[in-house]
Amino acid sequence: MDFTIITPSLNYGRFLGECLKSVAGQTGITFEHFVIDGGSTDDSAEVASRFPHVRWSQGPDKGMSDAINKGFDRAKGDWVIWLNADDRVKPGVLAEVLKMLNQSDADVAYGDWDFIDAEGSFLRRVKAPGWSKFVHVHHHCFVGSTAAFYRRRTVLKEGHRLREDFRYVMDGEFYARLDAAGKRFEHIPISIADFRIHGDNASQRHLGKTRDIEVILAAEKQHVESRAIRRAYGITLFDDPYLNGLMDGVLWLVARVWKRMKR
Repeated sequence: MDFTIITPSLNYGRFLGECLKSVAGQTGITFEHFVIDGGSTDDSAEVASRFPHVRWSQGPDKGMSDAINKGFDRAKGDWVIWLNADDRVKPGVLAEVLKMLNQSDADVAYGDWDFIDAEGSFLRRVKAPGWSKFVHVHHHCFVGSTAAFYRRRTVLKEGHRLREDFRYVMDGEFYARLDAAGKRFEHIPISIADFRIHGDNASQRHLGKTRDIEVILAAEKQHVESRAIRRAYGITLFDDPYLNGLMDGVLWLVARVWKRMKR
C-alpha cells in the first residue's frame, strides 16, 4: 500500500466532508484513510458515513497527539500523512508525490501548501525552504504537517510517535526529535494541500495587545512548547532563562534571514 492518511477530528463536521472528498478523489495510488474521532457531538459520524473509503473510529482520547498516534499504530502504508479534518489535499497530488517519493531516500518528505479561509477560498501560497534544524527550532516550524510524509519503515516502525503532552507544537517537537535521531528531510517542490485558517485553529493563536486572560493563557501555553523545543534541541548559552530569552530573540532574527537564503 502506498499511503496511510490519518485524520484526527472533534466536532469538525462542517469541514470534514471537504477533507474526505479530497482524499476520495485521489487516483493512481493505493491508500487507507483513518478518521480518528475523539467523541464528536455534531454530524461528523454522518458525514464520514458518506465516504465508503473511510475507516471510522470514535472514542475518548487524550487529545490530538493521542488520536494521531492511534493512527500511526494502525498504519500499513509505505508513507504516512496526517491530514487535519479542516484541511484538503490537492486533486491528483498523491500520485504525483509518489513518483518523487519512489526516487527519494528521505525519511520525512514535505511540500508546499496553500492557506484557505473558512469558506475554502484561496488566501496565499506558502513555499517551504530546504530543511534546516536551526531555522526550524529558532524561527518557527516551517514544515506543514498537512503537507508532510513519513516513511513508515524508518520512522513509525522504529517507534517514533508524537509527544502526547504537547498540545500545539507537537509537529515541531516531532521533527526536531527526528532530526536529532539522524532522520533525513527532503523538500518536494509541489503544492500538496490546503491549510484552512479559521477562528478555532489551535496553532494560530496570537497575543497582540489583548488583556483577555483566557486568550493570553492559551497563547502562552503554545509559546512554552516552542521554548521547550529551543532548550532541548537548539542553542542554549545561559543558565538564566531571561538571558536565554534575550538570546532567543537574536537567534530568531538570524534564523529568519537564513530561512530566506534557504528558499
